[in-house]
Amino acid sequence: MSNPLINETSPYLRQHAHNPVQWYPWGEQALSLAKEQNKPILLSIGYSACHWCHVMAHESFEDPETAALMNDLFVNIKVDREERPDLDKIYQMAHQLIIQRAGGWPLTMFLSPKAHYPFFGGTYFPPQPRYGMPAFSEILTKVAAFYHEHQAQINEQNRSLAQALQGGYDSSAPGQINAAPFNQARAQLGQNFDQTHAGFGGAPKFPHLSNIERLLHHYVITARQSQPDKEALHMALFTLKKMALGGIYDHLGGGFCRYSVDDLWMIPHFEKMLYDNGPFLGIYSEAWQLIDTESPLNSLFKRTALETADWVIREMQSPEGGFYSSLDADSEGDEGKFYVWTPAEVKSLLDEALYPPFAHHFGLDQKANFEGNWHLHVYHEREEMDARLDKARDILFQHREGRVHPGRDDKILTSWNALMIKGMATAGRIFDREDYLKAAEQSLDFIKNTLWVDGRLLATNSKAHLNAYLDDYAFLLDAILSLLQARWRDGDMAFAIELAEVLLEEFADTAQGGFYFTGHNHETLISRPKSFSDDSVPSGNGIAAYALGRLGHILGETRYLEAAEKTIQAAWSSLMQMASGHTTMLLALEDYLFPPQTIILRGEPETLKKWQAVCQKNYAPQRLSFAIPTGAHDLPGLLANRKAQGEAAVAYVCSGYQCRAPIRSLDELTKVLVETEYAKGND
Repeated sequence: MSNPLINETSPYLRQHAHNPVQWYPWGEQALSLAKEQNKPILLSIGYSACHWCHVMAHESFEDPETAALMNDLFVNIKVDREERPDLDKIYQMAHQLIIQRAGGWPLTMFLSPKAHYPFFGGTYFPPQPRYGMPAFSEILTKVAAFYHEHQAQINEQNRSLAQALQGGYDSSAPGQINAAPFNQARAQLGQNFDQTHAGFGGAPKFPHLSNIERLLHHYVITARQSQPDKEALHMALFTLKKMALGGIYDHLGGGFCRYSVDDLWMIPHFEKMLYDNGPFLGIYSEAWQLIDTESPLNSLFKRTALETADWVIREMQSPEGGFYSSLDADSEGDEGKFYVWTPAEVKSLLDEALYPPFAHHFGLDQKANFEGNWHLHVYHEREEMDARLDKARDILFQHREGRVHPGRDDKILTSWNALMIKGMATAGRIFDREDYLKAAEQSLDFIKNTLWVDGRLLATNSKAHLNAYLDDYAFLLDAILSLLQARWRDGDMAFAIELAEVLLEEFADTAQGGFYFTGHNHETLISRPKSFSDDSVPSGNGIAAYALGRLGHILGETRYLEAAEKTIQAAWSSLMQMASGHTTMLLALEDYLFPPQTIILRGEPETLKKWQAVCQKNYAPQRLSFAIPTGAHDLPGLLANRKAQGEAAVAYVCSGYQCRAPIRSLDELTKVLVETEYAKGND
């Protein structure tokens, strides 16, 4: 038994290829069939690592009676949200407008067959009435009947929904752009902060790493003004600490799970996503720079960053260089089975010297915390370095490697790879790790060699016809600028410029400012999203404005600076309404109001390495530093004027639009850096 998904390359779609449901991929065949037969479309959107997607598949899509009902009443379309984030964004927004609450995955939407507007929807539906929801089979029969009996009502709702989807932002001209959103975001994050367990909001508790980044930036801004907001620093560092000690972190293998189901960060939703771990890697590395060596957080943050990077290289990087997408929450049909333990099993693996400190540290001497088993979570912090804990962790890790591993989604997505390239580049630069820089460069080279075709990006290696989205271009441009600050390669800046040009050509809204999620030549859908807020990944518009602004300062290219400014203007009303929901856009606003310091170093590689280390020793988010060897050629824009001066090194330092005379002494450069830095703070 198979359905048309058998010919797809997405691991998620292939998981459903042998369902008794007659699934189709999104495309002309299914859409035409629905129109011809006047059947509503049942659109199901999920992804490979999604636990509740698996549950609904097992309960309903594998059930012959439910499948027969679906096949009789609907044309059924399965979508991998990681391959088609355009469809996911549109129908998640439609769900929120129709149901008046946030969606999620699996997303279950019922569409009219001609216009493809949804008229009803939800997320997970159970096979029998429970959780206050009717049975899925009852939903199916009632929705189908409603479609055929209430056409006029559906058409009217479609018109209202079309207007709502197109009116997602206020394009009225803003007043003077100012710093007010910084203080608004700070106040909103403070109100939402969990003083006891850290993080923002209650369970389910998500990392919200862009919030933490905002607080670190806010601390730097206020410290420069001699009024350091130490509470902002505390919120950021305390949250990073609690996540690193919590069960959301894999204490044996490294890497973070998607979110915590409780307020304590103890029990995660066990899926591991590439798009989380790239930013995790970067934020722990940068926060480490803020911590004095005497602080216990210093070793915790460094260990967390290094173990996460090691996990990514070990388990998530393909032989060709690209990074895979995710690890499943389930193994052997049970969520979390790969990760949990019993005290008896651990005791059988550790000797009498190792078990007691391990059990005390990770809570094996406490009550079971996950369905009768123990998921590792730090109950008692290390008071000092204890080699026994590390030895015990290594023994259990080696034993765990023999278990059945969670499934891995081996799609290679451009945007998620870009987030990991930036994370690896940041960790490699800060911790002087050649292997991390190499991993980042291998991923970038994979994208250039495989997913950059005829001057355009592809979104994924699994479907050659899927053109890239805003996030692919914006995230990759940002990642390249981070990687170039760790190590200069001649071709990378040229690639960055090509990406920037496509951003402007294919995605820019030249009338209202900002960028559409899909390119001008993309398939026509019921809406063309242009969102400024962050969701599970940073805002594509925010990163586009941030990266274009920085590239504009580096090259002296006013078109990029103007595009960044127009994006901030387009987002201004959204920023003023809820600044804390737009923390990525605030990065672009920060650079607009306080233009970054750019440092171009020229000279021989060995000397440049010493100078670069001085420039990048401390946490300085408003500083861009590039060490370009004497032999570099064909430099674009202003970089062509930053010439090497013989064998000696030289530094060209600009703050915004003002540049100093060339600096030829490391002592003089150090003095200039000190002038623009601030004292470290501790939690």
